[in-house]
Amino acid sequence: MATPDSSRHSLIPSFLYSSSSKKSLVLEKMVASSSPANGGAPKGFLVPSPSEPGKIEMYSPAFYAACTAGGILSCGLTHMAVTPLDLVKCNMQIDPTKYKSISSGFGVLLKEQGLRGFFRGWVPTLLGYSAQGACKFGFYEFFKKYYSDIAGPEYAAKYKTLIYLAGSASAEVIADVALCPMEAVKVRVQTQPGFARGLSDGFPKFVKSEGALGLYKGIVPLWGRQIPYTMMKFASFETIVEMLYKHAIPTPKDQCSKTLQLGVSFAGGYVAGVFCAVVSHPADNLVSFLNNAKGATVGDAVKKLGLWGLFTRGLPLRIVMIGTLTGAQWGLYDAFKVFVGLPTTGGVAPAAPASRTPELAEA
Repeated sequence: MATPDSSRHSLIPSFLYSSSSKKSLVLEKMVASSSPANGGAPKGFLVPSPSEPGKIEMYSPAFYAACTAGGILSCGLTHMAVTPLDLVKCNMQIDPTKYKSISSGFGVLLKEQGLRGFFRGWVPTLLGYSAQGACKFGFYEFFKKYYSDIAGPEYAAKYKTLIYLAGSASAEVIADVALCPMEAVKVRVQTQPGFARGLSDGFPKFVKSEGALGLYKGIVPLWGRQIPYTMMKFASFETIVEMLYKHAIPTPKDQCSKTLQLGVSFAGGYVAGVFCAVVSHPADNLVSFLNNAKGATVGDAVKKLGLWGLFTRGLPLRIVMIGTLTGAQWGLYDAFKVFVGLPTTGGVAPAAPASRTPELAEA
């Protein structure tokens, strides 16, 4: 009995990772030739992954677990590493009269708190952004495939940027729920000297002062900061990397060394990070203000900071911080993917599926 046509197609959307429609055509021929009707292999035939050869099958549970682990490493470690910059940035937003510039901000912190003060709040930073990174990258890969499957190969290729935007926004909504409690404690520890030494005493003190729901007081401004940031981060990264491989690097991606591919990931991430910082900065000022002042509202923040201050206060430092941060995150994330045998992210434009040849249509 002939195998139904529907069973001859891979469920994996090859248009996201294949460099041309030829790969899809080759896979269809392989599946067609393997059917019992054509004397091929029996039902046990496995369609190869359309990605680069690796240890993990694309879009399998192991694939999403690997992406989640990569997100933990990329976000948790990088945010912890830039804690000194984040500390100065938050204090510049909260107390601009005392922390007038980047250089003077570091000087004030060094004078008042010593070298140890530069890493105040590193534990909630590490835990919060590790949880956020797990959800951000893991769910982005999930939603990117989910929305691509809904759209179908032709429309997913045509509207790939919308797929990136929708997938990253959906992932960030979940990621911020994981981040928000640690972010609230981090800002309070960093901007109120004497409030607490760190997470162990800062968390119970915060809950006692604000209540458990107070940990999520900044969730709406956090969404306002992080969702545009993440949409820009993923969509611009995918676009920039694709343009680099298309216009700046003469060698096809699958022929480039892994070192070069990771370099492209870092460069694309850094440029994307600059855009991210500008888009999300007003909401970042709001989050810092609300988490620092008990009972503060968005109206209070706008009144005190002003619209110009909302958009510009601490922006140069944040551009440096977020550019470096985002570049390092994409570099680490793709390095981990390469380590477990997965392809690096982006760099190949999805191709619309080619029309089937008459001989395949008759098979």
